[in-house]
Amino acid sequence: MGLSAESSTQQIEARDLEKAVAAIPISSYAEVLSGEKDGSQAQSGSSSDHDHGAGEISKIPTNTVERPGVLEKTLSLVRTRESNFDPGPPPDGGYHAWLQVALTHMVIFNTWGFVNGFGVFQSYYTEALKRSPSDISWIGGTQIFLLFFIGTFSGRATDAGYFKAVWSAGAVIIIFSIFMTSLCKTYWQTFLSQGICMGIGSGLIFCPSVALLTSYFARRRSLAIAITASGSATGGIVYPVLVQQLLPKIGFGWTMRVIGLITAVTLTPGFFFLRQRIPPRRTGPFFELQAFREPAYTLYAVAMFLNFWALYIAFFYVGSFGRNVIGLSQKDSINLILIINCVGIFGRLIPCYISDWKSGPINALIPCTVVAGATLFGWIGVKREPSLYAFSIVYGFFAAGIQALFPSALTSLTTDLRKSGIRFGMTLSIVSFSSLTGSPIAGALIALRDGDFLYAQIFAGLSMFLSLAVLLFSRSKVVGWKLKARV
Repeated sequence: MGLSAESSTQQIEARDLEKAVAAIPISSYAEVLSGEKDGSQAQSGSSSDHDHGAGEISKIPTNTVERPGVLEKTLSLVRTRESNFDPGPPPDGGYHAWLQVALTHMVIFNTWGFVNGFGVFQSYYTEALKRSPSDISWIGGTQIFLLFFIGTFSGRATDAGYFKAVWSAGAVIIIFSIFMTSLCKTYWQTFLSQGICMGIGSGLIFCPSVALLTSYFARRRSLAIAITASGSATGGIVYPVLVQQLLPKIGFGWTMRVIGLITAVTLTPGFFFLRQRIPPRRTGPFFELQAFREPAYTLYAVAMFLNFWALYIAFFYVGSFGRNVIGLSQKDSINLILIINCVGIFGRLIPCYISDWKSGPINALIPCTVVAGATLFGWIGVKREPSLYAFSIVYGFFAAGIQALFPSALTSLTTDLRKSGIRFGMTLSIVSFSSLTGSPIAGALIALRDGDFLYAQIFAGLSMFLSLAVLLFSRSKVVGWKLKARV
């Protein structure tokens, strides 16, 4: 009777174990029995594969003392099987995928929209706070720096499965920082709230959102990123218009509170509907140093460092240039910022459509860099209002193309999508330092020339063309010097 009961118990446990093992990959089951395999190999020597497998099965422990060790390992694998689950290829469309696009658009609307529209704050703060253009640009530069730099940690946290917690914290910090900015009266208060606090919050939501989005698309990835990246253009239009219209009527404090309310309303849906698709990768470093052994990735990171050194100089200073050099009114100088951001919508969509349809992201990024660099040098010859509007249109289009293609070009160099978050975060950290220093360097060069923009324009143009040279070498490490190769 005792033997029968024990046998029945063993059969029930065996069936439970069989069901648990069926839920995990075969490769993981092999790891459970790795100890038994090693023992079998030591005793049987060079036996055949068939005999070796039979030996393993015969050595599975049947007494109740050793069984808990196997069950413990098996249940551990069952608990973590979601981390090993393969979600399959990206859906490349469908309701959930395009919903992520719409929500990520609003994320970029509330992060890069502020950055692209910072020119209106640059003009206002220079007069209201009585500080130099270089001092004011440190507010916007610090915001960009932290937006990028925090991406290293938020990207890794996303890979580890903490997307929702990181994203929620970032959204709360952004909303809090805007309302705190509405109370600021001094330069350092503004620097801490809008520069540091908002930069941290933006960094916590930007990189995780883009890393999440890239896992939903393959063939249409550049188009999806272009649609989301156009959020920086729509935000760069909406926020300057709000400041322009509300500031004279209700003052700076209430203008910022209105902006804070809009930010809260547009970010809230993301908390409920942004959904991580790739299973978490719990272990791993914040930096994947192995990536720097890949010449294509390393050169691309250097190219983007140089590119972002120059990229935002025009966004920050075109309004001041129009007002102080060309003689435009305050309203017309803000219109220049709006023009740059309006054409940026098309500048994001068209190059990314070409990238998906024909060329590939890096091939599309190269001509955008060429024209942006040439336009920055052409800025030197701008002496009249029509020329300045033409500069704003051309530069706004191709600078937007660079912003939109930058993430998808990086993703094209990453074969393992589970590492897209950490690699994107690493690259953001690298370009954060150039984004931090580029505009203040330009401001110092303007001050060095007593308000003349020549040195700043030369610095911006040279940086952009150096970026082009390194980008070409990065491409050559992938496909050589074949002109028609898609990459």
